[in-house]
Amino acid sequence: MTVEQNDLTIRPITRPEELGLFSRLSYVLNEELADDLAAGRRRPQWMWVALRGDHLLARAAWWGRSGDDTPFLLDVFDIDDGRVDIGARLLRTALAEVIQEGATPPEYIRYVPPGWRAAEETKRVVEERMSALERAGARPFVERLRLEWRPGTPIPEPRGRLAFRPVRDAEEILSLMTLVLDGTLDAHSRADLTRMSAREAAVRHYEDELAHYRSPRDWWRVATLPDGEPVGFVTPARNDYNPIVGYLAVLPAHQGNGYIDEILAEGTRILSAQDVPRIRAATDLGNIPMANAFQRVGYVNFERTINMTWS
Repeated sequence: MTVEQNDLTIRPITRPEELGLFSRLSYVLNEELADDLAAGRRRPQWMWVALRGDHLLARAAWWGRSGDDTPFLLDVFDIDDGRVDIGARLLRTALAEVIQEGATPPEYIRYVPPGWRAAEETKRVVEERMSALERAGARPFVERLRLEWRPGTPIPEPRGRLAFRPVRDAEEILSLMTLVLDGTLDAHSRADLTRMSAREAAVRHYEDELAHYRSPRDWWRVATLPDGEPVGFVTPARNDYNPIVGYLAVLPAHQGNGYIDEILAEGTRILSAQDVPRIRAATDLGNIPMANAFQRVGYVNFERTINMTWS
């Protein structure tokens, strides 16, 4: 579909060869676009541009899991300087074509520097995009920390309080995921719990994320007391891009004992043994206990994400 509005053309790219056109606006994900297209995580019909002649004024792209017919995230949205109105028009036009009528659009995420509010130009860039998204119906949802462990960073030695074993099966991890939702500080989980039961939220998280990891599930660990009672778990893994600490939690009955550091260290140790170039993780900016645990184990906050949603 191509929409002509005065001298503005809004359309999807027509083929992968137009990736050069799409990439004229810079962003950290540009270097991944070609591989994503080749792997089926992006499709030309999910990648939209707003043009005046051959001048790229705005662009948007959705990402999906390989093989999925619908996108999972809107993770690329850029506008030329000050083109907020054009960005909003692009989004409204593309949303009407990419997203099935009546469906809620996928979440938007944008990677930003840790101190983005303190840098005037970066703050302007981020806020212009947020303004355009709000005009298209999105609302701020949560800000998250992106964290990274780097080779050579010391991993705390085991303290001997906990034992670790592989997760037995999907049912065990789902049961543990259900339990840790009680009192969760995670914004996505809290939002899920307003719409569904804890078990349903755990299943959704598992199917949306954990089921798609590319690494062996026998890397996952349950932390137990010496008598075998579970106190928490961690899912070290690889996604399509990086080694990650995917899910990390302590059961509510065992919180406040400092177990989180030991469980995170074990997950980090498992991935480090694979000779990885880095380990990535993420948590909400407002989840102070989790953020502090990552810091204590040697992870650095190298980036943040701004997450926005449609209701």
